[in-house]
Amino acid sequence: MELKEQLQRLATEKNSPCVTISLNTHRTHPDNANDSIKLNNLLKEAENRVIDEFGKRPVASLLEKIKDVANEVDINHNLDSLHIFLSNDTMEIIKSSWSTNNEGVHISDGFAVRSIIKSYNRSNHYLVMLLSQSGVHLYEAVNDGIINEIKNGDFPFSENPHYNTNPDKTSDSKHLDNLVREFLNKVDKALVKVHNETGLDCVVICTEDNYSRLQQVADKPSVYLGYAAINYNERETHQIVKQSWEIIKSLQDERKSKAIADMKEAVAQGKVLTDLQEIYQAAIDGRGELLIVHHNFSQPVLMKDERTFDIIDDVTTPNAIDDITSNIAWEVISKKGEVFFTGQEEIKDLGKIVLKTRY
Repeated sequence: MELKEQLQRLATEKNSPCVTISLNTHRTHPDNANDSIKLNNLLKEAENRVIDEFGKRPVASLLEKIKDVANEVDINHNLDSLHIFLSNDTMEIIKSSWSTNNEGVHISDGFAVRSIIKSYNRSNHYLVMLLSQSGVHLYEAVNDGIINEIKNGDFPFSENPHYNTNPDKTSDSKHLDNLVREFLNKVDKALVKVHNETGLDCVVICTEDNYSRLQQVADKPSVYLGYAAINYNERETHQIVKQSWEIIKSLQDERKSKAIADMKEAVAQGKVLTDLQEIYQAAIDGRGELLIVHHNFSQPVLMKDERTFDIIDDVTTPNAIDDITSNIAWEVISKKGEVFFTGQEEIKDLGKIVLKTRY
C-alpha cells in the first residue's frame, strides 16, 4: 500500500482508543538489538495506559494486538524510525527512512499521524539514470532506495552505437561531439517517454560533460533534477541511489527555504495566523494554504467542541488529543494545502506554528 493511502486511512480513523507508538530505530547490528527492548517497553506502557483509562473488556481486541505486534516487526529490516498504529479494528506498521521527534506512546480517539505526514512530505518518487557511453540504465527510486530497473523497448541502452567509422575524422572533435549528441538525443527521447508515462523526474549519474550535452539536446530539460558525478568503480544500485538521494534532499531543503520566504512575505499581506486556535479553525474550514511547524513543537489539547479546545500540559488526561498539530497538518494536506516541518530557526521569528491562509 502506498504511503499516501496509508496516511489517508489512518488520519481519518476515529476509534476509542487509537494507540500510536513511535520510536527511532537502527538499520544495523548491534544497535538494532536495542530497538526490540525499547519497543517492548513502549508496548508495556501502552498496555498499562489503555487498561488504566478504558479497562480490559471494551478494548480486548486492542490489547491482543498490543501483545502480538512485536512479533510482526523484524528488527533486521529496520530503517530510521518505526511507527505502529493500533485500535480495536486496526494494526498498521510503518517503517520510515526519517528519524522522528515524536518518540513515545500516543493515545487518543485518532492516530498521531504527524510523523507519517513528515515522511509523506519528504517521500520522493523519481528516476535515476546511470549514463555513460558504454551503456545506459534507468531505475525507479523512492527516497534512498531503488525499487526496480526500468526495462522496455529503449532501456537499457547498450554502448553508444554512434561511434566514429570514418578514419579520416578520428581527430575531428566536432564530428565526435556530434556523434555523442546524437546518442544522448536518443537517450533523452526515451527518458521523456518514461516521464510522460509515469510523471517522474530524473536524477542523472554521469560526467559533467555528458550532463551538459544532455541538457543542450533535451526536449524537456525540466525533467532532469540534476546530476551526480559518475564513479566508474561504484556503479552498483545502492551506490548510485546514495548519490541521487543527496540531490533530492538538497532540493527538499530549497523547497523548505522557499516556503519560509513565502510565509514571511504573506505576513505583510495579513494572511498569516499564529494563534493555535485560529490556525485549527482555518485548517478545518479549508483556508490553509501553507502550514509550517517547528519540528520540536507539539501541543496536547482537550476538545470543548468541534471547533475549540483547551490547551493542557498532561497528555494522559482522559480524552486528550496528544498533539493537535497532527490534526491540523492533516486538515491542511487533505484540503490541498502544503505542510512543512522544519528545524530552521528562522521560522521561530514568526512562531512555532504558522499558517498562511488562502484568503
